[in-house]
Amino acid sequence: CVPGLTALKRLPGPASRPRAPDAFLPAGSGSSLSPPALADCSRAAEQLKNNPRHKNYLEQVSLRQLEKLFSFLRGHLWGQSLAETMEQIQRETTIDPEEDLNKLDDKELAKRKSIMDELFEKNQKKKDDPNFVYDLEVEFPQDEQLQSCGWDTESADEF
Repeated sequence: CVPGLTALKRLPGPASRPRAPDAFLPAGSGSSLSPPALADCSRAAEQLKNNPRHKNYLEQVSLRQLEKLFSFLRGHLWGQSLAETMEQIQRETTIDPEEDLNKLDDKELAKRKSIMDELFEKNQKKKDDPNFVYDLEVEFPQDEQLQSCGWDTESADEF
């Protein structure tokens, strides 16, 4: 039992799968965590994290963790296996380097940027890290001949 959760709302599973136990989610304080609301896991996670009744308990939990939790709940409610749900979450939280981010809408672009920011923070070396080296210089091997671009070959005297 989680302190601060005084009411539970029973959510029936989707009709497309065989009868399974119904899911329980917190209710009250204006939260509307129904299956349609779970379709947008980021919104549901924000609502739960910003709810004044749960804020103290969830301040140490990242929004990304709550989104993953809601994704697992959504997958379970929609009748997906654990492996299918994990694969879907992996696809949603991985950046494809070949993807053209210019073609994404603002919401998807913000999601991709958030994933990149989180990855950057995770891999960033800070002064207090034991492996931190100030002013690190690295030589990268060149497997093939560099191709020259026309814009940088002209001299600065032409301006």
